Amino acid sequence: MNLLSWIIVGLLAGWLAGLVVKGGGYGCFGDIVVGVIGGLLGGFLASYIFHIGDPMSGINLQSILIAFVGAVIFVFLLRLISGRKA
Repeated sequence: MNLLSWIIVGLLAGWLAGLVVKGGGYGCFGDIVVGVIGGLLGGFLASYIFHIGDPMSGINLQSILIAFVGAVIFVFLLRLISGRKA
């Protein structure tokens, strides 16, 4: 996936994760960062644990869902570490 695709998928995943995980968001740039890191985390989980080949393959529903799940997990971990509550 090229950089622009990662940013677009990351923005969508971070925004969706911010809606699902209640509480204050991280702003536009923060949502992109959370989404991209969530995409990496989700891609790792999908590839190594669930054996999904090429989980992040462009701007499509599968990539957005995988990045979204990873972003939700990442937001929960961030809030767990920082002690921030919803």
